[in-house]
Amino acid sequence: MKSKISRAMCSVLACVALGGALSACVPLVVGGGMVAGSLMAVDRRTAGTQVEDESIELKANARIRETFNDKARISVTSYNRQVLLTGEVGNAQDKDKLTRLIEAVDNVRSVVNETSVAPFTATLSQRSADTFITGKVRASLLDAKDLQASAFKVVTENKVVYLMGIVTPREAKRAAEIARGVNDVTKVVRVFEVVSEDELARYQPKPAPVTTDASPSPSP
Repeated sequence: MKSKISRAMCSVLACVALGGALSACVPLVVGGGMVAGSLMAVDRRTAGTQVEDESIELKANARIRETFNDKARISVTSYNRQVLLTGEVGNAQDKDKLTRLIEAVDNVRSVVNETSVAPFTATLSQRSADTFITGKVRASLLDAKDLQASAFKVVTENKVVYLMGIVTPREAKRAAEIARGVNDVTKVVRVFEVVSEDELARYQPKPAPVTTDASPSPSP
């Protein structure tokens, strides 16, 4: 039992270390085995889009700091140029202003504003709990044999889990079911870009071509 708990904990901690999207460029090793050689290679976004998403997050956070200073607590997550906003703002006018502000950032396709109009109540312990929930959801997605875990980005805000990614209807439903089954999750919000199986084939990485050497072997 102890070793099983330790393995589960290692999975959670490893997934937390992956950051926001299970899309790091370095190998991930869990329990002595290689999970993915280069997770960027299996990300359904192009390399260029991944760079754009990081740029969007940097620019959006800079604009938020300049505009709201300490009058809001906002987290910005961009996936395939769709931006998810979570956290708290002071009033409805600020929430609308926030949406317009981020819509004006270069390369943003759409904005999903899930911020709450509420006092800034998130404590360090609450943020730590959210981080741990995110890790548990990622670990559960990794354990699922019928899903590509690197296709999903997981964000948790006040025990509400937001799922992002380019997925099929089956994958969207399955991932939401998995997230709902994680302890302490109060709600799951799907912020997916849903595509058909045929459309998904375009996002899958192409295998490297196999070459053979047809030259004759040297004589002994």
